[in-house]
Amino acid sequence: MGKVIRPQRKGKGSVYRSHTCGREGAARYKKLDFAERHGYVKGVVRDIIHDKGRGAPLARIQYRNAYKYKKTEVLVPAPEGLYSGQFVFSGKKAALAIGNILPIGQIPEGTVICNIESHVGDCGKMARASGDYALIISQDNDKKITRIRLPSGSKKQIHSSCRAMIGLIAGGGRTDKPIFKAGRAFHKYKAKRNEWPRVRGVAMNPVDHPHGGGNQQHMGKPGTINRSAVPGQKSGQIAARRTGRVRGSLRGDDK
Repeated sequence: MGKVIRPQRKGKGSVYRSHTCGREGAARYKKLDFAERHGYVKGVVRDIIHDKGRGAPLARIQYRNAYKYKKTEVLVPAPEGLYSGQFVFSGKKAALAIGNILPIGQIPEGTVICNIESHVGDCGKMARASGDYALIISQDNDKKITRIRLPSGSKKQIHSSCRAMIGLIAGGGRTDKPIFKAGRAFHKYKAKRNEWPRVRGVAMNPVDHPHGGGNQQHMGKPGTINRSAVPGQKSGQIAARRTGRVRGSLRGDDK
């Protein structure tokens, strides 16, 4: 019998060590309140900061609390063109300008948006990585549904009351610069989590991995594996609908 392979070890769980030193905090919108649902609230960008392990810069936005005598600070991924000292407006009646946060039903078709809620009030879940943006394809005011195109090229329907920020996330082109050497990859993933280096299965011995062994490094079997396979076999492309290079564009059709 072989050893317990890497996917089995990961699934079992262990003492997880989170790499959170240097993180600034959760990047999310202000909690949805009455003023945002029916009018707008004004905030000011206090600072634009680097968050360790994140490719996009964060904007620290300060609002006046509507219910208590205090200020409320939030961190959101900064869109391109935002600057410290800028006023940003959040709410149904906010203007269509870079950095403003509006319900997606109030934004016209074809607008570039980012930091989008997938459910109403979840404070932003989609299109948040550096250089990412989504496009509004169509609005259905009767059903209160908006259709958007995500950075992956896939289309999604969400409720028109979900909030989104105008513009695209700053820090685009980050992946264009090659890493070149192992030391840079080491420091990159040191800030993120323990996921580098990753040893290939074909480079292992048969006892360590289903793809291991042989006089040349080869799998010796199809790379696809059944969804109902036992855990010790489950390596490769699990329950793949298709394999190979994706030909053609995924962004072309608006069906």
